[in-house]
Order: sequence, then C-alpha cells, then structure tokens
Amino acid sequence: MHIRPASAVDARSLSELLNEIIALGGTTALKTLTKADMISWIVSNPAEYAFLIAEDERGEALGFQAIGPRKTLPPEACDIATFTRSGKAQLGIGSALFSATEKKAKALGYHWINATILNQNTGGQAYYQSRGFEPYKHTSERVFMRFPLH
Repeated sequence: MHIRPASAVDARSLSELLNEIIALGGTTALKTLTKADMISWIVSNPAEYAFLIAEDERGEALGFQAIGPRKTLPPEACDIATFTRSGKAQLGIGSALFSATEKKAKALGYHWINATILNQNTGGQAYYQSRGFEPYKHTSERVFMRFPLH
C-alpha cells in the first residue's frame, strides 16, 4: 500500500469510491459527489487542507482521508473525513492514512482534529477511538470526537 497526496487526476476514482459508500448508506451524511465536486475538494486551499489517498500496488484507490477547516470549529482545529473501499476496511488502510494525516495536520499548524460521525456508524466510531480520538459532544444524530495534536 502506498499513501500520497491526491490530485485532480484522482477525482474520478475517488468520487466513484465515495459514491459506492454513500449508496450503501449508514456511514456518511454526504450525498452523491460528482467528479467536479471531488476536484474542488481535492484542490482546496493547500495552506489549510490536506487530501491523502491510499493505493494498492496496481494504483487502485483503496481509500482516502481529508482534513481542513470547518466553519463550526475554532481556527486551531481541523475536521477529518475518512473513506475506505467497501470490503477493504480491515486491511490497515485507515491506520496508514491517519499516520500521514496526523503529520500533515501538525505541519499545517492545527492543534486538534475533529471527527463528526453518525451515531449509527459504530465502525467509524471504533476506527477513530482506535486512533486515540475521544468523544466530546453528542447530538441526536452525531457524535463529535477530538484528537489532540501534541
């Protein structure tokens, strides 16, 4: 497995991966994303955002992780989104992505990372807890978890 920054060239494969996850339901509040939507997300302001992709030895996208500011968070925090190809979640993809993302978040000057997870997404909650995230807020639909960057 190889982790690298995503580029606009990856938009088609990543939007397809994400739309497969959306179609399965229950793990993301996102709605269908087009290739153009994905390009916009990938090429967001590099001084504030990082977008990393995990690939197999053939170059197939296994998953991706993105961090960036969110209007509801203070400026010292970034939000994280993690997606892995259906059926590939137990292959260490998320661990490899988070290792690279944590370094990038520190380099961008963030002090902590926020993860917002749907209450029914117990797999997502377990993933973030296994990385060291701790819940700090709950609503009827979501749990908010925090990871301090030391």
